[in-house]
Amino acid sequence: MTHTALVTGASRGIGAATARLLAKRGYDLALTYETSAKDAEAVAREAEAQGVRAKIYQVNVAEEQQILALFDKIDRDLGPLTGLVNNAGITGPAGRMEDLRAADLMQVLAVNVFGSMITAREAVRRMSTRHGGKGGSIVNLSSAAARIGSPNEFIHYAASKGAIDSFTLGLAREVGEDGVRVNAVRPGLIETEIHARAGMPDRLARLAPLNPMKRAGTADEVAEAIVWLLSDAASYVTGTLVDVAGGR
Repeated sequence: MTHTALVTGASRGIGAATARLLAKRGYDLALTYETSAKDAEAVAREAEAQGVRAKIYQVNVAEEQQILALFDKIDRDLGPLTGLVNNAGITGPAGRMEDLRAADLMQVLAVNVFGSMITAREAVRRMSTRHGGKGGSIVNLSSAAARIGSPNEFIHYAASKGAIDSFTLGLAREVGEDGVRVNAVRPGLIETEIHARAGMPDRLARLAPLNPMKRAGTADEVAEAIVWLLSDAASYVTGTLVDVAGGR
């Protein structure tokens, strides 16, 4: 059986690492990006070197019409999806809650919550046996921040990932009998560019020593958990939140 997965936010970080590993496991890939076309193209070329098909699509997941157009293109270009990795996300600016701007909060919720839910909705409409699909697997990207709260830094981001946890649990129970498994991975401190983009390039150096493992994780380590949850090896796993956080 051919496996085809959509990975949102696949141009760098955890999304790119996941795409590379899925390609090694034989998945055809639909990869989205918003601004980093060159990086997305490079990931796609690496995937194709593994002998799989890889298509890239520019999408702002905060816009429903762009998500709908994305799925129409995937239907045409690659055929039925068997997997979705809801990875696209932003932190918003770091700071205390009293300094949070409403516009920044709305953007974080639009990308992280609205985008993930609408993307999952479209995937379910295609995967669910209730709608004539053959089943599939969804992995949402949450964060250890959902249970830590990220005070003084990213309370708004943490709250958005708490919503992803609730969404994951509810959707898993809703579509389990329809052949769709839904899980989430909650990364901790991971070596990606997301910290620098939030204006905190020294964040890992400051916080990693507080981790029980005394180091940050890598995007490849998170990708291993995501790909396992997508795979048939996790066929009896749904409604589960998997921490990849080094014990933090």
